[in-house]
Amino acid sequence: MSEKNIFIKFILKTILTLFITFLALFVSGKFWASKGYNFNERLFAELEKSVIDTLYMTFTSTILAFFIGSGLAILLILTRKNGLMPNRTIYSTLDVVVNTLRSFPFLILIVVLFPFTKFLIGTSIGTTAAIVPLTIGSAPFIARLIENALLEVDSGIIEAAKSFGASKAQIIFRVMFVEALPSIINAITLTLIVIIGFTAMAGTVGGGGLGDVAIRFGFQRFRPDIMTYTVIILIVIVQIIQSAGDTLYKVTKK
Repeated sequence: MSEKNIFIKFILKTILTLFITFLALFVSGKFWASKGYNFNERLFAELEKSVIDTLYMTFTSTILAFFIGSGLAILLILTRKNGLMPNRTIYSTLDVVVNTLRSFPFLILIVVLFPFTKFLIGTSIGTTAAIVPLTIGSAPFIARLIENALLEVDSGIIEAAKSFGASKAQIIFRVMFVEALPSIINAITLTLIVIIGFTAMAGTVGGGGLGDVAIRFGFQRFRPDIMTYTVIILIVIVQIIQSAGDTLYKVTKK
């Protein structure tokens, strides 16, 4: 399948997903209206803002986590046994740090990082403040994914680059990253989806976004209609991101 056909298929799939979403929201609205739950302009504004906040936290955190995680992955690749710059001490230290941060339940990590977040941002609540724990929590996760993607690169290609006199930086960025690009795209897609789940949890402790709306309006005010809308929107966001990731994977895999 050509790149043009792949992108056309993605666009059609996205349009279909959005159509089904609007249909599901319309049907849900009619159903909950018949139960006496009125969806006014204030609730619509809150829901609209929460979607924007969720996307803001998700993409900003993913970008920051990608750069931090890539740095960690490169160091792990370079210093591991049989790496380009083997160093057992550095590798073991980084390995422990990455595994420790990955083992933290995210809600606990948010609370633990409250003082650091307040020092860095000036506040420990809100969407911008939530980016700090989101980034720190997801960076080790994406670091492992990128490390595994780089490890899958054929050693023969690396040896060939060495024989041509390529530097370590050239081997990492012009050989390994290029060869591992499809797997790295998969890693970024997976990280985006994981962070969306994290943003929902961040909303329970004042992080904003769809999780905050679901707690404040859906749970605390006994509005199952709001809970339904937030769930539908989260599912759609995940579906679109996964579809976009699959499309880019197919294009770069060719």
